[in-house]
Amino acid sequence: MQQTEVLDSVDLMFRAFSDRTRLRILHVLLGGELCVGDLVEALLAPQPRVSRHLAYLRKANLVVVRRSGVWSHYSLAPAKTPFHRKLLECLANCFGDVPELQADKARAAKIRRSGGCCPAPGKS
Repeated sequence: MQQTEVLDSVDLMFRAFSDRTRLRILHVLLGGELCVGDLVEALLAPQPRVSRHLAYLRKANLVVVRRSGVWSHYSLAPAKTPFHRKLLECLANCFGDVPELQADKARAAKIRRSGGCCPAPGKS
C-alpha cells in the first residue's frame, strides 16, 4: 500500500469511529455476527440509519457482510494492519464505562441467546 492509501485508510477509519451510531454498531459486533434486524433491535435505532452506517463501515473496511438468502449478516472485519488491530483493541478495552454501549451489548447478548430475528441458514 502506498503512503497516501495508508493515510486515506487511517482517515476513513478514524471518521468511522468518530460517529456515535457507528461506534455503537462496532461495539455490538465485538460479540459476533448479527443481521441488520438484530442490530436495529440492539441499538433501538431506525433501520435506515443502521443500514446507512453499516454501508459507511463497509467502505472503511471495518465490517464485512455475509448474505444468506434475503438476510445480510454483519461482523467485524479481520484486522489487516497493525493500526486496524489497535483500533479493534481500543474498541474492546476503552469503552467499558460507557452506559449506552453496555446497554447495547446487553440487548445484543439477549438477542443472540434468543436466536434473533433472522433465520439460521437452512431454516428460512
